[in-house]
Amino acid sequence: MTKTRILVVDDDVNICELIRLYLEKENFEVFTAYDGNNALKVFRESAPGIVILDIMLPGLDGWQVLKEMRKVSSIPIIMLTAKGETFDKVLGLELGADDYIVKPFDTKELVARVKAVLRRYEHKDFGTQEVIYPNLVINKSNYTVKLNGKDIELPPKELELLYFLASNPNKVFTREQLLEHVWGFDFYGDSRTVDVHIKRLREKIKSQNQIWQLKTVWSVGYKFEVK
Repeated sequence: MTKTRILVVDDDVNICELIRLYLEKENFEVFTAYDGNNALKVFRESAPGIVILDIMLPGLDGWQVLKEMRKVSSIPIIMLTAKGETFDKVLGLELGADDYIVKPFDTKELVARVKAVLRRYEHKDFGTQEVIYPNLVINKSNYTVKLNGKDIELPPKELELLYFLASNPNKVFTREQLLEHVWGFDFYGDSRTVDVHIKRLREKIKSQNQIWQLKTVWSVGYKFEVK
């Protein structure tokens, strides 16, 4: 049976080795990097199935590394950092992180989070996934969005949120339901994450014909309204 490869990126060698010890006990193959530039090099060479990524790194920081990885891959990425403020968590998720763990962390919880994220990733349907509306095409297979025939750049989670809502037209979802469906059962976030993503989507995606729109249902949640 092929082992899942995990890339662990942290400037603290001891943390890397501690994580390696626990993950190897769970039959994962572990690669390590201690700075941003080397992380991208090891990422290209090892082709991991999941990345655990610190934010405060020498050279390229974790945000920059995350952006570069997301340009070429949609594999799961878990941010591991001492920066526990809500702003940092939301930023990481907006840039395409799948989960966020704050130091100091429990190694058993980290292993559980890794397994949970991998389960969600493995259960995704990677066949053609496309939703088409007038002047709007959302393709989740290749993570592209076209608005009025032009490509629109969206971070992965914004695209996944838009795709989910557009795939269920006129159905209202609470913030908790959206967290569950888009971020997964094991996501440790709050409803503000959904609000921020909806706000950014509205700034980028606007219907000129009013046939469809992202609509707030006050005191309930959101829906993709189609007339």
